[in-house]
Amino acid sequence: MQDGFVYLDEVVPNVRWDAKYYGDDNFTGARVDGYEVNRVVGSRELSDALIKAARLAEEQGLGLLLWDAYRPKRAIRCFFEWVQRPEDGRTKLKYYPKLDKTQLIPVDYVSERSRHSRGGAVDLTLYRLDDGEELDMFGHFDLMDDSSHHGAQGVPKEAAKNRELLCSLMRSCGFFPYVGEWWHYNLKNEPYPDTYFDFPIR
Repeated sequence: MQDGFVYLDEVVPNVRWDAKYYGDDNFTGARVDGYEVNRVVGSRELSDALIKAARLAEEQGLGLLLWDAYRPKRAIRCFFEWVQRPEDGRTKLKYYPKLDKTQLIPVDYVSERSRHSRGGAVDLTLYRLDDGEELDMFGHFDLMDDSSHHGAQGVPKEAAKNRELLCSLMRSCGFFPYVGEWWHYNLKNEPYPDTYFDFPIR
């Protein structure tokens, strides 16, 4: 493990995780380079902030479900290689139903530089501690669509309330939201703002 990084499942209370890029349930339809185990890694500073968020969530009977945090640079390269391959339609309907594959880079759903690779971002949602069910957020992880945006029109009242709850909780613990993805939060005080890491998650 790179110095300054930890396995988040070892330090964050009540945490659950499903590293989406380790399996094939992601927009590429395959395991992504750099993800060698189903674990989620983050910088120590990110983990400290998530511990605070998890404790606040617990007071409301909730826990954190993590999908991604630190992302190796080789994973970004894998995304770009996937975009350049011909469309096969396998993941389009689920992940980018209203866009052509070639649009994903220009509209910034796939970006060359990511806070994830600096250890300063996390993708997550909330679940209920009593029954393990995820809160309804109206739309799944990595859905590249306007409906995933914070403040999107047409989001049902209950899901909008849940999104606001997650946002409020994360803001109070030192994060700020990425406008285009309700699940993505950036750490305000990044520990490595100029360093993009490439160590694999293993």
